[in-house]
Amino acid sequence: MHGTHVMSEILFDRIALIGIGLIGSSIARDVKKLGLAKEVVISTRSAETLKRAEELELGTAYVASAADAVKDADLVIVSVPVGASEAVAQQIAPNLKLGAIVTDVGSTKASVIAQMAPHMPDGVHFIPGHPLAGTEKSGPDAGFPGLFKGRWCIFTPLEGTDAQALARLRGFWEALGSMCDEMDPQHHDKVLAIVSHLPHIIAYNIVGTADDLEAVTESEVIKYSASGFRDFTRLAASDPTMWRDVCLHNKDAILEMLARFSEDLAYLQRAIRWGEGDKLFELFSRTRTIRRSIVQAGQDVDVPDFGRHSLDK
Repeated sequence: MHGTHVMSEILFDRIALIGIGLIGSSIARDVKKLGLAKEVVISTRSAETLKRAEELELGTAYVASAADAVKDADLVIVSVPVGASEAVAQQIAPNLKLGAIVTDVGSTKASVIAQMAPHMPDGVHFIPGHPLAGTEKSGPDAGFPGLFKGRWCIFTPLEGTDAQALARLRGFWEALGSMCDEMDPQHHDKVLAIVSHLPHIIAYNIVGTADDLEAVTESEVIKYSASGFRDFTRLAASDPTMWRDVCLHNKDAILEMLARFSEDLAYLQRAIRWGEGDKLFELFSRTRTIRRSIVQAGQDVDVPDFGRHSLDK
């Protein structure tokens, strides 16, 4: 591919990227940098976004139609809001070639499977996936090479999934630097509800509460934002379409986690109200240990200000 800097083994002759936001454009940059494909065909609904992807030279071909993009593709990666999964599946199904691997990057898996699996033709390997990587930014300019390095990519393969196709997809994500694992779709959705979906929902709610306090939002809240509130605003700046769809398509797991969170929050309220310092200290000590475990697992950096400045660079 034109502009490749580091050559690796070509894993697929043609890759089709349906959607070219943060995740899709980061995949494109890594594929180009590592030389993992001979051709990368990019498709997105927005003519403006497609033009921008071409200006950034993210692929080798650019088409408005998802159906046209997947013709002769060996690997199809769907990177759209989860609510659009079925529409995309219906569009691409007639043009998928025999033996093609179709995967996605959605944050909810049971819903995506229900939307896409019924439309996948015989002889096509549909393997749902979810790279646990991202930032609060969106669009083709937001992507960067190395986004997936050291991050998990979780597969939720269907019963009877071809082992060789799964191995090829795993090899692709490992080439991008990811660590790979497999989960049952419902288990994945419950895990992600607590480690990703609930934190974002809480962040949106806290920032929304601050905005409701109109008397101080434009002065004290914004002017004196400390690190805690700033970190919440980073989460709350994430793509609203994507997070609307996540809430609607992982409803049961999110509501379960919200209920548990509400119970724990009530416990914390009582401890504060009654001055139960021992309970507060025990909770804060336990959660501090969890933070250290995340750093030790390599899923964050242990530097001042939560690594904000290091990661921005």
